[in-house]
Amino acid sequence: MNLADVAVLVEAVHGGSLAGAARRLGVAPMVASRRLAALEDELGVRLVHRTTRALSLTTAGAAFFPYAEAMLENEADGRASVRPSDAGASGLLRVTASVPFGRKVVTPMIAGFLTANPEVRVDLLLSDRVVDIVAQGIDLALRIAPLRDNTLIARRLAPNPRALYAAPGYVAAHGAPGRMADLARHVCLALTDTSHWQFQCNGETTRQRITGRFTASSIDALHRACLDGIGIALLSAWNTADDVAAGRLVALPLADTEPEPWAIWAVYPTSRFVPPKVRLFVAALERHLATVTGQGAP
Repeated sequence: MNLADVAVLVEAVHGGSLAGAARRLGVAPMVASRRLAALEDELGVRLVHRTTRALSLTTAGAAFFPYAEAMLENEADGRASVRPSDAGASGLLRVTASVPFGRKVVTPMIAGFLTANPEVRVDLLLSDRVVDIVAQGIDLALRIAPLRDNTLIARRLAPNPRALYAAPGYVAAHGAPGRMADLARHVCLALTDTSHWQFQCNGETTRQRITGRFTASSIDALHRACLDGIGIALLSAWNTADDVAAGRLVALPLADTEPEPWAIWAVYPTSRFVPPKVRLFVAALERHLATVTGQGAP
């Protein structure tokens, strides 16, 4: 399959017209039209509906289009793999992260990364659910948790300190827990379907049952509820640093235990080939994390 023909399809769909695709590819409109026709002949199906004003994918075209994009991305990655190491990177980089981590940590570093890598485009997917990075064509997932899927390739980027937090008003009204068992009598703000928090003491993991009147599927929602004085939340230090500094939240250390240690991980769909755009992004994120967490990877 001729990748020049595939490129016409992708550019035409992104730009909405064959004329626009021809301009971006630096060819005559008639050449672009011939290449698209050649691709349709190769596949034996019509890929697009064409009028004088608009262009849209047929059902067959919509099914083929993700593979067309992947072909061009793989070609770009292949070319990048043999370029000098100081030549930078190019292409679309798809990254996924949780909503709060993406908003507070990842997004602030994007401008600098794009400036340093002018040929790279970034698509940041923020979701508090675990995304299937293989099925969705994600280049890199940033996860904060103990990793359980051993079919993926993961690299530890930095520690992720966590603590219990509450608003000063909550502490004034209900007191602060001194030991892990004290949490049983406090209002705890937990993720949906979470009945226990895990702690660690002397290398041993233990669980404490928690209850509360508010649960949520979003860490951001729990953070907001904690700021409003509804209860105690288990949050990451990078997510609460500004609130603690401003006096909106206070940390609640326990005398006999501490929250189970987590880390920030870079997760790749495969170890066969990590494109330069991914390597450069991870390196930039590691430098950024050193300023956010105060610690880098071991």
